[in-house]
Amino acid sequence: MTTAFLITAFATLFVVIDPPGLVPLFIALTQGMDAEHRRHMARRACIIAFILLTLFGLLGEALLGFIGISMPAFRIAGGILLFLTALDMLFERRTQRREGQQADPDHDPSVFPLATPLIAGPGAIATMILLVGKSGDGWLGTAAVLGLLAGMILATYLFLLASPYLERLLGRTGTIVITRLLGMLLAALSVQFVIDGVKGTGLIG
Repeated sequence: MTTAFLITAFATLFVVIDPPGLVPLFIALTQGMDAEHRRHMARRACIIAFILLTLFGLLGEALLGFIGISMPAFRIAGGILLFLTALDMLFERRTQRREGQQADPDHDPSVFPLATPLIAGPGAIATMILLVGKSGDGWLGTAAVLGLLAGMILATYLFLLASPYLERLLGRTGTIVITRLLGMLLAALSVQFVIDGVKGTGLIG
């Protein structure tokens, strides 16, 4: 394990998890919540995502194989779930506003879709499996990768905490526009997850 590997691992995790890119999504998914509730959602999502990614990093494909799930199947399932989230962002919240209703105060997006598949998605899971596999046979390399993951999750949490400032900057109209746009992008991303999963099965080239 070299310094170059650690730098590459950190950069890979940053690109895959994409903490800055999660901020607008977090704003859209927690509209109507007060600051304390949002902090709780962010903290819970990051803790759950860290646990999931650590488990997959340590146990790897053996965990999926044990319950008979392949990585392509996992990607397809993640894509379908993400597509449902995109539909909610595009239509359901708009309907609530038109009818003058408030969003459900008990709505909890911390586990789904924040923790998974947005933070600990198929790409992040596959990345952790790959990085731990390349870190060497000893526990030192594995511990280093897990340390990088912890740092990345902390960075993600800090980005999510900064979301209220961005929301105030955008204003209500800007937030609504961003929500609709991200809903479309999430729909496209979910379809890409499904395509990648189908490709992984070898059904298409």
